[in-house]
Amino acid sequence: MSNSSLSGMKTVRAYDLKNAANGAGGAGAAKTEETAKARKKLFGTDGIRGTANQHPITPDLVLKVGQAMGHILRRRPSRNKLPKVVIGKDTRISGYMVENALTSGLNSMGVHVQLVGPLPTPGIGFLTRNMRADAGVVISASHNAFQDNGIKIFGPDGYKIPDSMEREIEELVATDMNGMLAPAAEIGRSKRIDDADGRYVVYAKNSFPLEYTLDGLRIVLDCANGAAYKVAPAIFGELGAEIVLLGNTPTGFNINDKSGALYPAKVAEAVTQYRADVGISLDGDADRVVMVDERGHIVNGDHILAVCAMHLAERNALPNNTIVATQMSNYGLDKVMREHGVNVVRTDVGDKYVVEEMRRGGYVLGGEQSGHIIFLEHTTTGDGCIAALNVLAVMKRTGLRLSELSAKMEDVPQVLINTRVRRREELSKIAGYREMIARIEKQLDGVGRVFVRFSGTEPVVRVLVEGPDRVAIGHHAEEIATLLEKQLS
Repeated sequence: MSNSSLSGMKTVRAYDLKNAANGAGGAGAAKTEETAKARKKLFGTDGIRGTANQHPITPDLVLKVGQAMGHILRRRPSRNKLPKVVIGKDTRISGYMVENALTSGLNSMGVHVQLVGPLPTPGIGFLTRNMRADAGVVISASHNAFQDNGIKIFGPDGYKIPDSMEREIEELVATDMNGMLAPAAEIGRSKRIDDADGRYVVYAKNSFPLEYTLDGLRIVLDCANGAAYKVAPAIFGELGAEIVLLGNTPTGFNINDKSGALYPAKVAEAVTQYRADVGISLDGDADRVVMVDERGHIVNGDHILAVCAMHLAERNALPNNTIVATQMSNYGLDKVMREHGVNVVRTDVGDKYVVEEMRRGGYVLGGEQSGHIIFLEHTTTGDGCIAALNVLAVMKRTGLRLSELSAKMEDVPQVLINTRVRRREELSKIAGYREMIARIEKQLDGVGRVFVRFSGTEPVVRVLVEGPDRVAIGHHAEEIATLLEKQLS
């Protein structure tokens, strides 16, 4: 298996993904999630996503998604007289169009809609549960550029809906639902909720220990011109921090534009310029975070996981001494966790799958290298603000700077190349692919791994290679990516 080829690695796995190399030449390291789950037509690893005004993010299809949701909700028991759905969004210009189409579809099926405007994705999970709604929807393409948009759906418990419900929605969208419309007297209504921001700010602040404040800390905060542009400054500012604010002037077109979690170098530069104690870089819907230490060094999701896991383990507050990560996390995480008596369970890529495994195993901490960090005692999905608050809490409790905490984990050299493709194909069927993977794994000689997967949200294939020699693994990754680009473009 791919990760077991790393010397001395003993990692618990939540999923045994099918070998993309099909065992050729003894190679077992290259795997793809494409064959691990039945392929869905609309939903990817994080909801529905695409370019606005192109399939599937068109008004007519979004309306049908709303109708499919409404039909399902009307058939299920509800605490409300008529089913109720909370809808939030980020700041991209197409959000208005998608919001109106989705609302119309839900209303036509007899579902009431409560609109909260721009709010982080985890805020919708919280409000869905807190307001006793039957479902919640986030209109966002997360870290993508402004021209993309998407739909993420939460159930009444505040967790993202399972694959089975996503497939049910897809089946309904492919049918004529005109015969399922609600009678005229039962058409749903829509209204705006004006205090959603304040509710989320209080909720997020409650994840920070009451005995501490952020007084005396200078924080560079980048909101990516996205959903957290109002609430994030309030969260950290109300706790006492001095804020140097970036990315908080959304125009509808500048979300994630050279800012936020995908461009943490901007925060790193500001941290050194303003002599800040820490930097916090959110993405467009604020469900992920990348941090920066006081020296201007980037602290990714793996290091955030390590910092928080070690602290929880020392306080006997980590159930089963286990955390959950994905196949993309660096082997250095496994190594430092083993040194502290903590197990690592690995899942498919996607915070949804991390959360599913956390709930299944009774774990409280999990996440992704990209910055989706889940503290299940506080939130139902990745939350950038809450993750950052928990790191700041460790800094307060220990008296250590972020650079000192992050240095406890040492990364194994890792190269990740994202290659754009026009089509998907089972990787093992591509001419020369299996032989290439077998040869590269033989050269890695048991101290590295290859992991290849299609993105669930973009037309991209991701090539990850780990090993002790950065130059060598860079050549390996480039060789794989070049072949796939040539064959799939």
